[in-house]
Amino acid sequence: MAAKKIVLTGGGTAGHVTPHLALIPILRERGYEIHYFGTDDGIEHSMMKQQDGVIYHTVKSGKLRRYHDWKNFTDPFRVLAGAVQSRIEIRKLHPDVCFSKGGYVAVPVVWGAWRAHVPILCHESDLTPGLANKLSARFATRIVTTFPECAEALGPKAEMVGTPMRQELFQGVREKGVQMAGFTDEKPILLMTGGSLGAQSINKVLREALPELLKTMNVIHLCGKGNLDSSLSDTKGYAQFEFVTDDLPHLFAAADVVLSRAGSNSLCELQALKKPMLLIPYPKGASRGDQILNAESYRARGLALVLTQENMNRETLIQSVQELFDKKDQLTAAMNQAPQVNGTQRILELIEEIQKPGK
Repeated sequence: MAAKKIVLTGGGTAGHVTPHLALIPILRERGYEIHYFGTDDGIEHSMMKQQDGVIYHTVKSGKLRRYHDWKNFTDPFRVLAGAVQSRIEIRKLHPDVCFSKGGYVAVPVVWGAWRAHVPILCHESDLTPGLANKLSARFATRIVTTFPECAEALGPKAEMVGTPMRQELFQGVREKGVQMAGFTDEKPILLMTGGSLGAQSINKVLREALPELLKTMNVIHLCGKGNLDSSLSDTKGYAQFEFVTDDLPHLFAAADVVLSRAGSNSLCELQALKKPMLLIPYPKGASRGDQILNAESYRARGLALVLTQENMNRETLIQSVQELFDKKDQLTAAMNQAPQVNGTQRILELIEEIQKPGK
């Protein structure tokens, strides 16, 4: 019997690619031939090059901007060219299904799959649909979301399932994380993570607050590439890393509480790990405001505390971290009662369900 074929797409940011990494090993085990459609110079290309058994297809695309830019006049033609490319390539492949994680590269691929009569499953991570998924939704067979509010907004095609998560995330060992950090006492641990590039403003304020914080806790600081501070390298109770990949689950396991931005993938991972969170979302001017909405949803459901970047300084950060420790049991209890957010299994079920009979 010929192997089933699946087209994966999504890109522009790591958040549009990372969830695929949870699905690829399982799809491979189930005998799927895996094809990834993305741009030549996007982060999706560099991330997928590291994946065994994934056949990469380059398509043209243009960024979907909500602001004025001269490229707004040329990029629609790149999207159109990518759509034609995708349709031709997908018709040659005859895949059984297409799974889209969103991002601007996904729009021409989803359209191409639709024109080739391939069932499409789209995933939206944020509380409100991004522009790419708004455009793709009409072509989708089904849509899955991370937030219940988003599923409601997208209508009867949509279902809240959470987000795909790598199994390794749940295999961290606290002792290994503590050893990595070099801690030798029994103080509770605050982990700060700012995403793959770090969070400059939070890095700065956290370091200003260290003298007070380190009196009662140890701090693991994932500060982003190029953001190490050599003057703090010998500070007792403080461990800084540019970024961590394979050993990250051990650091998560070591953490008692977490300080984080409010990207949806990070939120789901921390919720699944039952880590009490203090969220400092990107401000509106630095993004479309999705992190603010994500954080407010978590605060409204009692799953996290929130400190806005506008109100963040040394004193407010210290106060908020102390409140986080004071309320960590309450936050953990709320996460235990909340719907599960590991959507891996349900997404795999839907990938099978939406295929045509006999596929």
